[in-house]
Amino acid sequence: MVARSKYLNRMIIQNSSHEVQKNNSVSTIELDNLPGGAMAFELVMKFCYGWKVDLTAKNVAPLYCAAHFLEMTDDLTQGNLTSKAEAFMSFVISSSWNDTFKVLKSCESISRCANRLHIPKRCSEAIAFKACMNPEAFCNNDYNVDNVKLEVVADNWWFADVSFLRIDHFIEVIESGKRRGMRSEVIGSCIAHWTMRWFSSAVNGLENSTLQHLNNKLRSVTVESLIRILPFEENSVTSSFLLHILKLGSVMKIDSELLTILESRLAMMLEKCDASDLLVKNYGEGDSVYDVAIVTRVVKSYAAHITDNSQTNLLVVGRLVDDYLMLVARDQNLRADCFQVLVEALPQNARVCFDNLYRAIDMYLKAHPELTEEERTCLCSSLKYHKLSQAAREHIMRNDRLPLKYTTSFILLEQVMTRPRAEFGMSNGQTKSRVVMGESRGGSSWMMSSQKEISRMKREVETMKGQLNDIQMCKTKLEGQVKKGFNYKKNFASVRKIVCLGFNSAKMNIGFASFST
Repeated sequence: MVARSKYLNRMIIQNSSHEVQKNNSVSTIELDNLPGGAMAFELVMKFCYGWKVDLTAKNVAPLYCAAHFLEMTDDLTQGNLTSKAEAFMSFVISSSWNDTFKVLKSCESISRCANRLHIPKRCSEAIAFKACMNPEAFCNNDYNVDNVKLEVVADNWWFADVSFLRIDHFIEVIESGKRRGMRSEVIGSCIAHWTMRWFSSAVNGLENSTLQHLNNKLRSVTVESLIRILPFEENSVTSSFLLHILKLGSVMKIDSELLTILESRLAMMLEKCDASDLLVKNYGEGDSVYDVAIVTRVVKSYAAHITDNSQTNLLVVGRLVDDYLMLVARDQNLRADCFQVLVEALPQNARVCFDNLYRAIDMYLKAHPELTEEERTCLCSSLKYHKLSQAAREHIMRNDRLPLKYTTSFILLEQVMTRPRAEFGMSNGQTKSRVVMGESRGGSSWMMSSQKEISRMKREVETMKGQLNDIQMCKTKLEGQVKKGFNYKKNFASVRKIVCLGFNSAKMNIGFASFST
C-alpha cells in the first residue's frame, strides 16, 4: 500500500521515526477523515494487493475521493487507483442516465471532498445536457419511455428523477440547465415539482424534538435557495406556486427582502389569475381552511403600485378579489376582520358594480350567524347603494341577515329615489314643452318660466326636508325598540311595512334629488 500511496508513505516514515524514539515495535496510523470511511479503505486495500475490486456507480465516487486523499497517482505506479476510478466514473456519467444519479447520490456523504473534485458539477451538467434532449436519443433500455406521451417527453420526463436530489445538487442541475439554454417554463415547472415533493415530506417530517431546530433552519435555507433560482421570465412559474412559496417563507420567517420580491412579483400577476389560483391551505389547528391573510398582502402590494393608466386592469383585479371572497366566505373559521381587510384592500374605483361583493358578504353572514350587530354593520359598510343593481337592492331590502340599520337605510333610499324616477319622464316632458313654448314666445317668457320652475323645486325640497325629519324620528323609535330587546329578524316585515307606509303617507313630490349612503 505504501508503494501506491504517497500519503501512506509519508505517514509510515513519520510514525516509524516517532515509534523508534519510543522503542515501540508496532506503528499505528489512524485515518479518521478518509472519504468513504472503512468501505472505501477496504476497496483501496484490495486494489493495492491485486484483489478483484467491483467498481459500481454507488462506490466509484467515494473510492475516487479516497484515492485522491491517499495520493494514489500514476507517477508512483502506472494505472494507479486514481486514474482507474476517474476513467470508470467518466464512462458511467456519460453513458447512463440512472447511474449518473447514483453517482450524485453517493456524493452526499462526502460533500466536501466531492465538491473540491467537482464530481457533483460534472453529474449535474450531464443531467442537464440529457434533460435538454429527447430521452430516446440516449436512454435505450436505461429509461422506459414507452408509456410516456410524446408531447410530454420533451419537457418533464426527467422531473421525477431530479425530485429526489438534495437541494444543493438540485440547484446545480437547474443552474446547468440555465447555462444550456433550457426554456424558463420548463425550469419553473421543474422547481415547482421538486418543491411540492419536498414540501410534502417537510410537513410530514421528523417528529424528534431535538432535531426540530436543525430542521427549521434547513427548511428556511431551502426556501431561500428556491426563491433565488426561480426564473424571472414572464409565465415561467404559476401564481399558485409562488403563493405557496410565499406562505412557506412567511411561516419559516425567511429574509424579508425575498418575501417582498415575491409579493411584488405576485402582484403583477394578479391580472391574469383565476380565483382558484389564490387558494392556499392553512395547516394549523383552528385556522381558516385557506390563508386569506397572505392573499391580502399581495392585493395590498398591487394597490400600492397601481397607476392612473391601469384602471381597466384594476377592474379585473376587483372582480378577481370578489370571486375569491365568494370561494372562502363559507369558511367557518374565517374571522370577520380578515374578511373585511381583504374587502377594503382595493380602492373604491376597483369595482363598477358591487353585486359580487354583496353576494360574498351575504354568503359570509349566512355561514356566520353568530356575528354581532356591530360586526355585520362593519362588513356591510363597503356596499354602496348607487353601485348595486336593482335586483341586488331588492334582495337587500328583503334580507334579514343584514343589520337592521343598514337595511332600513336602503328602504328609505329606495323610496326616495323611486318617486323621482317615476316622475322624471313626465316632468322632463313638461319642461321640454315649456322650453319650446318659451322660445316661441320670446326670451323673457322663457326666463319667467324657468324662475317659476326653480321656485317650485325649492318649495318641494323644503317640504321633503320636513318629511325626512319625521322619518328620522320614526327610525330613532325603532332603534330604541331594538335596544330593549325587539326581535328585528322576527318582525322585519313589520318594520319594512312601517317605513314604507311612512313614506307613502308623506306624498313627496320632487323633481330631482341626490343621496349618498
